[in-house]
Amino acid sequence: MNVFVNKTTALKGAVYLPASKSYSIRAFMIALCGGTSIIENPSDCDDAVVARNVAKQFGAKLVKLRSNDWRLTAKANSSRLTNINVGESGTVLRFVLPLAALHGKKSLIKGIGTLRGRPNAFLTQTLRQMGVAIQGQGKVESVPIRIDGGQIRGGSVKIDGSISSQFISALLIACPQLVDDVSLNLTGKKLVSLDYIIMTLQVLKETGVKIKQSSPRRFYIPGNQTFRGLKKFVVPSDLGLAAFLLAAGILTESNLVLNGALSERFIQADGHILPLLKRMRIKFTKTSKAIRIKGPQKIKGGQFSLKNCPDLLPIMAVLSLFADKKVRLYDIGHARVKESDRISDLRHELLKIGADVKETKNELFIQPKDAYKTDRWLNSHHDHRLAMAFAVLGLRIGVKIKDMQSMSKSYPGFLKDILALGADAKRI
Repeated sequence: MNVFVNKTTALKGAVYLPASKSYSIRAFMIALCGGTSIIENPSDCDDAVVARNVAKQFGAKLVKLRSNDWRLTAKANSSRLTNINVGESGTVLRFVLPLAALHGKKSLIKGIGTLRGRPNAFLTQTLRQMGVAIQGQGKVESVPIRIDGGQIRGGSVKIDGSISSQFISALLIACPQLVDDVSLNLTGKKLVSLDYIIMTLQVLKETGVKIKQSSPRRFYIPGNQTFRGLKKFVVPSDLGLAAFLLAAGILTESNLVLNGALSERFIQADGHILPLLKRMRIKFTKTSKAIRIKGPQKIKGGQFSLKNCPDLLPIMAVLSLFADKKVRLYDIGHARVKESDRISDLRHELLKIGADVKETKNELFIQPKDAYKTDRWLNSHHDHRLAMAFAVLGLRIGVKIKDMQSMSKSYPGFLKDILALGADAKRI
């Protein structure tokens, strides 16, 4: 689906923010490990639906309750899987690998689209060291990935934490089910996305699992633990998706109310958008039920680390185009191994509108201009966050976007919501 998002004069109204993709996935993947869980208001995005379906593939029984609530009943180590389809979800893929290895049986984990190029070697290498016969495709060990048996063992385990926190979260979910205790040590020069690890630990705690963390790099995971189920897990609203609507409010004449479940009980990596916006001198108000913002607003440039929130890179880059001075976005090297290379692909597309953008291995430099070329074609590279960031850019200057349907990976209702607020957008 290709879309033209025209320059929009004003946005006004209220929307209800979608549920967190990250917490929805964690809820389903942890719930399948045992017990009876009630998961309230999970996301209906592609990746969350994949997680729900994988829970079924692992033998969990799911019943839809009122509205969008689910009851999931699972027995520990009950899987008899031979084939597992993870769609195009990188998070679900990484979480599945050690879970599938728990049973010491043969399995084939399949995926589609961008998963065929996403790296898993750090995780598969660690699983081999733990006794699993596992092999992916090529040097990066992408899908399909075959498990040919082998009993996963505990003990002292090392894994590189400089590329993706998903590898660590995957082990944190699986290792409490081992017979032996695990001492998990993170290697790598610079750890990334640590908040996502905290998110995993928070959901595990809700189901009765105990993990001791003595430092950012060291975890002690007792074995033979019982997953009691998530008694009533209300999935919070997704602040990473709120970032796109907040940016839309900043760049247009606007008066927006973003309603949602915004309790600070559960940390969100993309919750960094709020302090980042404050550093950019953006004004908004937030309660546990809503965020309110009016625009347009002036944007203060500067230097911003995205080490623990790489998914914010596309929308931060769009905002930076309209800042009052040069912007440096750094600590972003791990954004190259997402659905797209979010550094090079983002730079390549922004050059089409005449932007002054330069990249290094770990940085993006943006020198704002007074005006940009309008009505240009921008390719989302099948990356949902690029697609939505470009749509927000279109509200300011007008752009045409290829493959806008990729938004369904995290926010299927994005276009519907911005249209309801007054955006001028149509299929072409």
